[in-house]
Amino acid sequence: MYDILIIGGGPAGLTAAVYARRAGKSVLVLEKSTFGGQITWSPRVENFPGFASITGTELGDRLLAQAMEQGAEVELEEAVGVRHDAAGVSVFCDGGAEYRARSLILATGAKPRKLGVPRETELTGSGVSYCAVCDGAFYKGRAVAVVGGGSSALQDALLLSETCTQVYLIHRRDSFRGEQRLAEALDKRANVKFVLEAEVRELLGAEELHGVVVEQRGAWRELTVDGLFIAIGGEPDNAAFASLLQLDETGYAEAAEDCETPTPGVFVAGDCRTKNVRQLTTAVSDGAVAALAAVRWLDAK
Repeated sequence: MYDILIIGGGPAGLTAAVYARRAGKSVLVLEKSTFGGQITWSPRVENFPGFASITGTELGDRLLAQAMEQGAEVELEEAVGVRHDAAGVSVFCDGGAEYRARSLILATGAKPRKLGVPRETELTGSGVSYCAVCDGAFYKGRAVAVVGGGSSALQDALLLSETCTQVYLIHRRDSFRGEQRLAEALDKRANVKFVLEAEVRELLGAEELHGVVVEQRGAWRELTVDGLFIAIGGEPDNAAFASLLQLDETGYAEAAEDCETPTPGVFVAGDCRTKNVRQLTTAVSDGAVAALAAVRWLDAK
């Protein structure tokens, strides 16, 4: 029986482990694939305080090492089910293991929704990105494209238009579903071109992206770009724990900045919860908040 079980070994989960261990609680972190989470995909991280530049893999390794040095236990297991009772929670894993804890922090994250075009995964980090805030600065003075029609895509295009020579905004419909004021602001920028009723069909480049092929109203055309920023939404990984949470229509756990859920002793942290900003810094912030909330809950109980 652990004091706190954390599902998810990304920045939110590992930060929660550090704070929980410093409060003297026993901690187990379960991660299904890669400790460090999605940040390990990034070849360079330049927006995390204290590091002018660090690879995502190194940052993930440091987060894991710090949590383990504090005494957190870690297991590479995929949690597939959970049961809540008066004594705590039972977490069931795909390999048959069962773990018990008095409280639970869900830090399962959210993965970017992919386009599904050939070589998308291969070129991720080599021209293909899902985060303009994270990677946009690398494309200063170059041509890029953004895919999406929501407010996030429009905001990404605005951000990139400040430093990039050309920004193509590709959307499969004939109008944007994001905020009208954002679309109007983009329409006034000379270096932004709308590519509507179009879908990306092919990524060009061997080891580095150098262009995309789009199908627009039945015709195929090539856009020469060095970067492709995909902003078509995210996919939270909360389905297995829905019985403990209140999920919104897109599957995110509804929780405020206190990271509390409707289920006593269950907390959420990071990209899996409803929030306006999903960044590395907000993930570690959630991890600290959720851990301290769990500690207070345990101490009060």
